[in-house]
Amino acid sequence: MNFDQIVELEKHVLIPTYDRLPILAVRGEGCYLYDDRGKKYLDFLGGLAVNSLGYAHPEILAVMREESETLLHVSNLLYHRFQAPLAEKLARLSGLDRVFLANTGTEATEGAIKLARAYARKHHPSEPFERYEILAVENSFHGRTFGALSATWPEKYRKPFEPLVPGVKFVRLNDVAHLRESFSPRVAAVLLEVIQGEGGVVELQEGFLRAAEELCRANDALLVCDEIQCGLGRTGRFFAFQKFGLKPDVVLVAKPLAAGLPLAAILAREEAAQAFSPGMHGTTFGGGPLQCRVALKVLEILERPGFLARVREVGGHFRAQLEKLQRDLPVIRELRGEGLMQAAELAVPGKSVVRQALEAGFLMNCTQDNVLRFLPPLILERQHVDELVEALKPILAGASPGAATRG
Repeated sequence: MNFDQIVELEKHVLIPTYDRLPILAVRGEGCYLYDDRGKKYLDFLGGLAVNSLGYAHPEILAVMREESETLLHVSNLLYHRFQAPLAEKLARLSGLDRVFLANTGTEATEGAIKLARAYARKHHPSEPFERYEILAVENSFHGRTFGALSATWPEKYRKPFEPLVPGVKFVRLNDVAHLRESFSPRVAAVLLEVIQGEGGVVELQEGFLRAAEELCRANDALLVCDEIQCGLGRTGRFFAFQKFGLKPDVVLVAKPLAAGLPLAAILAREEAAQAFSPGMHGTTFGGGPLQCRVALKVLEILERPGFLARVREVGGHFRAQLEKLQRDLPVIRELRGEGLMQAAELAVPGKSVVRQALEAGFLMNCTQDNVLRFLPPLILERQHVDELVEALKPILAGASPGAATRG
């Protein structure tokens, strides 16, 4: 079926939950995605931070071929060869102790909320109040199922489905005083993104993060770092929290973990993990043999000498090139991000810019209406950055509120 036929069919059979870009993707290679007409796009979206090793990575394909002929799925009531080694590696890289393997970032968030409440109930059963509150941060995004959605800030996501899960309170972004005011003996956990992804690549300040850690330690609450978008090499470190030497109780990872296959993980320190016992939590598909074997290969590649240093180097070049662009083009209001998680906040809506870049052969997206978000494969090269910046020059030079609105 061609592009027009697919679009027409989707109109009649899919629940309309996505505003798609006009591309019928058929294959990918390295940092490039190809459509049904043979046009190639330099990908700065990366499947929304999923395709960290790009497309058709030969080592990933080799693992998938071999395991797909061996064992695709086995119930979690049985053992298989790859789940425990993957958990061991994730624990070592994060400095945590135990791992629960799930399917998606949202599912990991749900599990973390359950874990926090189970921990509070186990360790403080005799208190005259119930510890069940979750403190989240304004501008946050943690997922779309009820628990995760309850901790997601934008009203446009929450409002149609209220009432949501009770007990979630929002703290003003990077406001340490408000964080302290909001903390009470009822708090079971603080849930935060070290770098907010959907929120526009907004970095939480070190002082705010340290205050959250301090309050959790003093009150025996869990510090939960959602690294679903910013973790696993995206910033040039395995985890964004490592920049500040934080010691979270729980860390959530997902998107790039299995190179495009659905796999997520809850990483927890020993005492927190012991709040779960057999039967309290589970999943049918999470941690399957194919996903786990691929994830082991992904982590092996990320661990190779120089890989993450190169992410930092190319990310630094990316920021420097965007800064040059900003000096010439006042339409760029602010630049944010680290490593290969970068963003340019515009003084105009960004949808038209995204469409024009697409026509020029570059794939990216816009979040928060006016923030260009760049989440390219971690194998990106400096020349790719230069090509994008060169293409953006005339597009942004011609951008104005009127032109962007018409687009």
